[in-house]
Amino acid sequence: MEIKIGVRSVHRELVVETDLSADQVEEEIRNALAADRGVFAITDVKGRRVIVPVASLGFIEMGEDESRPVGFGGTM
Repeated sequence: MEIKIGVRSVHRELVVETDLSADQVEEEIRNALAADRGVFAITDVKGRRVIVPVASLGFIEMGEDESRPVGFGGTM
């Protein structure tokens, strides 16, 4: 799944590909906000960790990956 993270005072958003479901990501966000941990952290598909201070979060956009058709699509 692709996650876009908007950070306050930063013109570009962070784009992270993760194996987590939308529900799992939402749970991580809620836990970070509720526990006042100070950071939201997520691991991408390559094992890299992205850590953003909770106070700097502007938005988080989650979208399921779209399956792309395979082949040329033409029939005779």
